[in-house]
Amino acid sequence: MSKKVIEVNGLGKKFRIGLRIKRSDSLVGELWNIIKYPYENYKRIKSLSQFSKPDDSIFWALKDISFSVEPGEVLGIIGHNGAGKSTLLKILSRITEPSEGEVIIRGRIASLLEVGTGFHPELTGRENIYMNGTILGMRKKEVDRNLDSIVEFSGIENYLDTPIKFYSSGMKVRLGFAVAAHLEPEILVVDEVLAVGDMGFQQKCIGKMNEVARSGRTVLFVSHNMAAIQNLCTRALLLSHGQLKSIGEVKKVIWDYMNEFQREKENLIAVSNRLGSGQIRLTKFEVRDACNREISSIYSGQPVKFFFHAIRHDCEFNELIDVGFSIHHAEDDRLVSIFYSSYVGTMFPSDKDEIIYICDIEDLNLAEGRYLMRAQLMSRQQIVDYPVAGVGFIEVVEIDYYGTGIKSAKLTRDKPSMLIRGTWHT
Repeated sequence: MSKKVIEVNGLGKKFRIGLRIKRSDSLVGELWNIIKYPYENYKRIKSLSQFSKPDDSIFWALKDISFSVEPGEVLGIIGHNGAGKSTLLKILSRITEPSEGEVIIRGRIASLLEVGTGFHPELTGRENIYMNGTILGMRKKEVDRNLDSIVEFSGIENYLDTPIKFYSSGMKVRLGFAVAAHLEPEILVVDEVLAVGDMGFQQKCIGKMNEVARSGRTVLFVSHNMAAIQNLCTRALLLSHGQLKSIGEVKKVIWDYMNEFQREKENLIAVSNRLGSGQIRLTKFEVRDACNREISSIYSGQPVKFFFHAIRHDCEFNELIDVGFSIHHAEDDRLVSIFYSSYVGTMFPSDKDEIIYICDIEDLNLAEGRYLMRAQLMSRQQIVDYPVAGVGFIEVVEIDYYGTGIKSAKLTRDKPSMLIRGTWHT
């Protein structure tokens, strides 16, 4: 039985965050603060590396993380922003030390964690390939042997002898990934930097990571693109607020992640990341069946009602409101459909403090899966309210839509987004 490539046991990482400096309300108090400031500043600097006494300034970026990775495994690491993903990768890449626990790594690691890591802006692309390769552990002969394939992969042939300070962020990412991928490491660590590259280069990177995995080496891949995680990874790991919430089969872990996201979106009043003037704000989204019962899942082709609850914040606001929603694939945010009340000639008055906008749908012909709902209130072609991250999810279950006893996914190699009712004839 082969040894684990990576073993993580009880891993924790803590930082000391800044606290607000205490101010005095009196002139005498402020003068006293000025006198004692050098001593207080010395204590503050000294405390950055000392954690003997717990206090409010200590923040645990990771806490009690344990898992292992097999040789040749592609492990997807997912979680919300600030969950601890990048901190974990930096510890595994030996960029920073853990505060507690241990990490055992068997093999050479190549890491691509940030755009342009290890590049010098004044040096040319060619010179940076050699310098970055050396930083990653490549010998000069190894860089010489791989130079042509690195340049071809990165697609910067015409700019190879141009100083890298003139490169775009996408060009830097392509060059950085090309160097890291040709290191032939036992472990390749890739953070969300691929999001900067164009679609063609992303496909090339995914192909390269698949090639690395097929050769028996290991890949750790962090991304918010659930489609890439599902297509590329053999296993997934979910972090939430610095803790390990789930690890195992990719679809299950993605489902856990979506459920966690759904719980955070249940109360739209508390959502601060939104656009618009704010005179009226969406507060809740719910789905009901034809009998007006709230439901958590929908059958393909089932008649449903979408309820968008809203509250008026400006009592003097009295414009007509155009309400719209869009449906997206939950995994990768691809648009499936969009529908505004104005499409059917309906606009709503805003003369009530509380209102529920209801959309009746006779036949929701979505294929089976989970979909992200976004909603927006408009007035005079201007945004009144738009929660950026969405208003919730809908779960769609297919039950014999075509009346043949066979699900649509079994009828084609491709996964459809929408189902079509129709008849065939000559």
